[in-house]
Amino acid sequence: MAIAVGDKAPAFRLKDQNGVSRGLEDLNGKPLVLFFYPKDDTPGCTAEACTFRDNYASLQALGAEVWGVSGDGAASHRKFVERHQLPFPLLVDEGNKLRQAFGVAKALLFLPGRVTYVIDGQGQVRLAFNAMLDASAHVGQARQCLEQLKA
Repeated sequence: MAIAVGDKAPAFRLKDQNGVSRGLEDLNGKPLVLFFYPKDDTPGCTAEACTFRDNYASLQALGAEVWGVSGDGAASHRKFVERHQLPFPLLVDEGNKLRQAFGVAKALLFLPGRVTYVIDGQGQVRLAFNAMLDASAHVGQARQCLEQLKA
């Protein structure tokens, strides 16, 4: 069952590309843009991550943090972060457990889905945007949601 707008986000704790353990409670009430993507260094995922990179300062100005999530390992994430100078952490979702907890469906029957969530400071999901083929739209949707939260 997919997590939907209005639901409480599942509690989680995962390590990022540098072994730093991260969970919602670490954000001290800040909103989180949590984007699930299929795989490091694939064309659509690179476009999505770089769009988040290019808009990171504006998302932070709206009070949010940004974390990416895929089933790739820490070494792959480190290379991806370094190659594209990503300023945000990438969480290692070993066995796709967090993806399953959020109910992120597969796309085209076999690819891990591409879904972006905005989770407010109280842990409530305010956006669940699913668009496999429009990687760059995720940032705009997240920004629009964060602007509404700020208003």
